[in-house]
Amino acid sequence: MYEQRTYRYQIKGSGLVSFTAKVKETDLFILAQSELSAQTLALIAEYRRPLEEYIRSHPLFLHSLEPLAVKEGAPEIVRLMAHAGEAAGVGPMAAVAGAMAELVGNGLLDHSREVIVENGGDIFMKISKRRRIGIFAGNSPFTDKLALEIDPKETPLGICTSSGTVGPSLSLGATDATIVMSGSAALADAAATAIGNRVKTADDIQGALDYGKGIKEVTGIVIVLGDRMGAWGDVKLIKI
Repeated sequence: MYEQRTYRYQIKGSGLVSFTAKVKETDLFILAQSELSAQTLALIAEYRRPLEEYIRSHPLFLHSLEPLAVKEGAPEIVRLMAHAGEAAGVGPMAAVAGAMAELVGNGLLDHSREVIVENGGDIFMKISKRRRIGIFAGNSPFTDKLALEIDPKETPLGICTSSGTVGPSLSLGATDATIVMSGSAALADAAATAIGNRVKTADDIQGALDYGKGIKEVTGIVIVLGDRMGAWGDVKLIKI
């Protein structure tokens, strides 16, 4: 079933051109200095094809909820996902959306100085002026009330969200939003899953933040559960 991605309107991209690119399950929303649909579709195909082929010959890669080691000769996206899963302590598919956003975003930087790629709530961004990313947390009262302010010097940056109440992705937790920031969007994606899995009630928020602090390369965390919120790291929250 198609789910309208209303959270895409939380991304403030004034001065940039917006467009979408979709190949099978990969559905990207992009902001760049010009319309780059053809280049984006080519990049999606470049990374999807080897991933699909790898999964056909290694089906455990698709289903494992635990980290998996892969050989050095595996495709780039496979190695990126496996590294992220190992760092966060989850299966490699927990990083797939962030990895695709990261790889496509880096490819688009050959054509645009500023690029924001959103893939199912997972974002890669390289910006040249301050931008705001609104927090979408389902029915939480914080939705549409707060945003993350990102400075250009913090980018390239991944900002990825896991939720137990919003969207179709697998989460074993109950948060409305677990948002993780990292220099790698793949790592941020996997870490958001790992951290969100640890929150069943508001009493679990601090323990999940403590776990997230221990994941190498994580630079910021925000956890939203109903009317409760916890944050750690290089996070600038502003009212909107």
